[in-house]
Amino acid sequence: MTVRRVAAAPNSVGPVGPYSQAVVANGFVFTSGQIPARTSLADQPETFSEQVRQTILNLQAILTEAGSGLEHVVKVNTYLTSEEQLGEYNRVYEEYFGPHRPARTSVCVALWGVSLEIECVAVVAEAS
Repeated sequence: MTVRRVAAAPNSVGPVGPYSQAVVANGFVFTSGQIPARTSLADQPETFSEQVRQTILNLQAILTEAGSGLEHVVKVNTYLTSEEQLGEYNRVYEEYFGPHRPARTSVCVALWGVSLEIECVAVVAEAS
């Protein structure tokens, strides 16, 4: 089995601890949770919808570096801080995943300084 680690993808905020942003193994990409940070934890969009977009863009940058993309995502785990966020989250999420509709789990949790976190599993894109 070949394992490749993506320590810090270009166009994304690097990890805040001793972990990889993604691990590629057996044709799958497993990402660490991504947050709405643009350049640092202190630099986040103001509105919740823009925070969702920023988080998905961060995830997209990591998937691209790992040889995949949002269209290859098969499972998403979402962590929200309030159940009232779910409607707006779903609206923005659909902009990026539309009819693709990967399997998904969404839960409410307490997070450190962010309103949401998203992680996913994707298939590595086939070489063309």
